[in-house]
Amino acid sequence: MRHLNNVFNSIVSSSLTAVLWIFPGVTAIIMLIIISRVFIKTSLYSRVQRVTPPAEEGHCIYPLLLTLLNMIFFIHYHLSMDFINTEQLLWVKIRTAEILPLHRYESPMAPNLPIFQETAVEAFPMAIVGFAVAFSVAKVYSVKHDYTIDGNQELIAFGVSNIFGASFKSFAASTALSRSAVQESTGGKTQVAGLISALIVMIVTLAIGFLLEPLPKSVLGAVVIVNLKSMLMQVREIPYLWRRDKPDCVVWLATCVAAVLLGLDLGLAAGLGVELLSVVLRVQFPRCSVLANIKGTDVYKDRKDFINIYEPDGVMIFRIPSPLFFANIEFFRSKLLEALGFNPLRVLRKRNKALRRIRRLLKKGCLQWTSEGFLNTSFGPIADSKEEENIKELDLPTDFKDLPARINWNAELPANIVVPRVDIHSLVLDFAAVSFLDISALKGLKTVLKELIRIEVMVYIVACDPYVLQKLHDCCFFDDEVQSSMFFLTLHDAMLHILEKHPEATERKADFGKVTNCLF
Repeated sequence: MRHLNNVFNSIVSSSLTAVLWIFPGVTAIIMLIIISRVFIKTSLYSRVQRVTPPAEEGHCIYPLLLTLLNMIFFIHYHLSMDFINTEQLLWVKIRTAEILPLHRYESPMAPNLPIFQETAVEAFPMAIVGFAVAFSVAKVYSVKHDYTIDGNQELIAFGVSNIFGASFKSFAASTALSRSAVQESTGGKTQVAGLISALIVMIVTLAIGFLLEPLPKSVLGAVVIVNLKSMLMQVREIPYLWRRDKPDCVVWLATCVAAVLLGLDLGLAAGLGVELLSVVLRVQFPRCSVLANIKGTDVYKDRKDFINIYEPDGVMIFRIPSPLFFANIEFFRSKLLEALGFNPLRVLRKRNKALRRIRRLLKKGCLQWTSEGFLNTSFGPIADSKEEENIKELDLPTDFKDLPARINWNAELPANIVVPRVDIHSLVLDFAAVSFLDISALKGLKTVLKELIRIEVMVYIVACDPYVLQKLHDCCFFDDEVQSSMFFLTLHDAMLHILEKHPEATERKADFGKVTNCLF
């Protein structure tokens, strides 16, 4: 006991520098032991699926005890209680007045307009980032505790608090993830907890803030880390996220790395940017699919996901699961042509070239029309013409007016004329997921529809949103070629219409006929 008393007397009589060098080291060692104990114990209990309420409740006790111990050392050093006479007591009072200064907040003042004009540009992005950070943290806890938050209410609250605080020259109000985690872990759920927290902060800043000045950063870090333990342990969910949704996993990792390297504010802003980029990429490059009918039902799903399906001959159902706008209209066109297996514009130009050559051969007498079709009357080979071709004329619809009959392009053509074969007579576009179209997408869509209609492929659009349909009418989308009769309410209604126009598609597959009969 005498040796212990000598140790404390030597510590008290030492310099403040020595105390502040010795005590943080001891504190850091104790905190490392506590943190390692907590994490090891938690991980072991999670493996054997045991619950340890006492350890969870005591996580915040150790840092608080160390904080109080540090404050006792500080007060004991500055306020020596071994005074003997009145002079020493007076010295203690003077020393106490020096150490315990009485602070106060500044008086309110009106806003300075010149400063407002100079900082308005920088203040706007700060306000956006601050609100985004606060709202993101609020969303995390709203999901955890199952309650809803109103973004407008949060924005108004931040605006009022910043206007009130700015009159007292306060910092811009946002959120503090560490303090929010501490309050949430201690059970604070109502506005009373926030009011008590604000009162404690006010007391600390006005009266006892000097006691926390020499507090080792290891203690503060331990308080934050222990309360953020549940969030930090979310790292174990990375394999699960990667297996379920790789883009979300990339956003999670990018936000975590940015928050660690750049800080919470810039990290959340970077995460928001990565999330917006992922949304843009998903919308710009959607997963288009070709649908087919599931036998025995009126349901149409991706033909790659099912085996027992039915696809009528000459009919294709194409689905795009995103809005159409300037960034993805070319992607939509390329995926549609890939599914069709041919380029309608090239087919149209080939057919117009073939019609031009057939007209020229009929004028020369090298071809004659009979009841069985065209007859080649030339005994020698027919040479190709070297006349210049007008590309604009080749893009026009095929014209059979001066010909004796229409030409079957899938049959064998005379004079060794070769035109790409088109086996599809009906194309159904599922617009159930198309929520809007911009002007660029509208023009691109109309171009694709005209190219398909000009090569005798009927196009039907199903499940179109009324807003999109109204916009098509307002933008003069319809004309003599693209007509409003191509729109159907449901996909199955369009399929029934196609099968009624092409009954040969049901002769090979009787199952679909049974489906159509049982629906009406």
